[in-house]
Amino acid sequence: MTDHLRAHDAALERLRALHPLKIDLSLGRMRRLCAALGDPQDRLPPVIHVAGTNGKGSTVAYLRHMAEAAGLSVHVFTSPHLVRFVERIRLAGILITEAHLASVLERVETANAGEAITFFEITTAAAFVAFAEVPADLCIIEVGLGGVLDATNVIATPAVSVIAPIDLDHREFLGDTIEQIAVEKAGIIKPGAPAVSARQQDAVDGVLETAAALAGVELTLMGRDFDAWEERGRLLVQMQDRLLDLPAPALPGEHQFANAGLAVAALLALGDPRIDEEAMGRGIAGTVWPARFQRLTAGPYAQTAQAAGADLWLDGGHNPHAGRAVARAVADLAARDGRPVALISGLLANKDAAGFFEAFRGVATKVFTVTFEGHAAASAAETAAAAELAGLRAAACDSLDDALSRALALDPVPHVLICGSLYLAGEVLGADEATWPT
Repeated sequence: MTDHLRAHDAALERLRALHPLKIDLSLGRMRRLCAALGDPQDRLPPVIHVAGTNGKGSTVAYLRHMAEAAGLSVHVFTSPHLVRFVERIRLAGILITEAHLASVLERVETANAGEAITFFEITTAAAFVAFAEVPADLCIIEVGLGGVLDATNVIATPAVSVIAPIDLDHREFLGDTIEQIAVEKAGIIKPGAPAVSARQQDAVDGVLETAAALAGVELTLMGRDFDAWEERGRLLVQMQDRLLDLPAPALPGEHQFANAGLAVAALLALGDPRIDEEAMGRGIAGTVWPARFQRLTAGPYAQTAQAAGADLWLDGGHNPHAGRAVARAVADLAARDGRPVALISGLLANKDAAGFFEAFRGVATKVFTVTFEGHAAASAAETAAAAELAGLRAAACDSLDDALSRALALDPVPHVLICGSLYLAGEVLGADEATWPT
């Protein structure tokens, strides 16, 4: 993935060298650095803390847009970025400027005094410093990895803890079973903060209930205490005491009704009277979140597809649960006009590629596989082999341009989906400034 970095590029590269491991889950280093910075994590606006495996980013996007539709100013921290690092830090509704980021990074680097710390930890600390110094009404923070030992979990008193759907992913860090992974995610549930969860696998429900009981807080669980679904083209959210009739989510795909419903339930748990049902509706209908089943209409790849009479879609989902969600979305596209679906896919080498592709059996006509820069990407040949193992026809390609050309040569012209990794999505969006996330 290409980082379009300027003033802070050298600082970020120095920070990457402070710890040899990209991921080393621990809170000790983070607590030390935050203490040196005056504990900015304790000086934030009310925090909605969001963990989970799939749908975290979309849920954060709905939360932000609904709160902003109500007139609130909102800080947001997400990861990873797609094109530019500044995407990770949104200050009172606006991406942090490169100059401001460079200044904050310099201060945080000085406070760290050369001690070992991971890149994610030190940049999370930088986000906390920026958030603590700029007034806002609300702060929405997405967990980076897991929960218990994630750098964001130095936040002691969130206003609401939110758990998006949990699935098997990052097993090398979080555990081999869904229960072990759920224990890690449930680590953001804290005393004094209501917990709201998406619909989960049965094995996960018990883990979350135990975590909530130990924290002495109420767990509001989708499918048991509330629900959300599509009806006549609208989003209905049934709480125990009310039914909300809202516009359909702006983000396409059946799974987005559940993500938006989770965000609604979280805001109801927050209990800010300024975020009323009208604001929720306007926010949901206006939510933007790149690389989540996003239709591409600008940039060189979109122009090439349009010239061939095809539509081009982009999604960064990379595990079996995400594969199932996006497969349903492209199946709906195909059902409307009878045109086939072609995938252009690249995945990290540590992902369950066969499990991801399994969802597309009977949906995709062919898979054209690619690799991408760095980040332990699988080769195009390895990804093609995984797709074949899942029962799909696949061909390894030399480049994204080659893959798109071969997909558009199919007859009839297909719906084309680029999928499998946020890093691949970043390369696509980074190809033209017109498609950079803002």
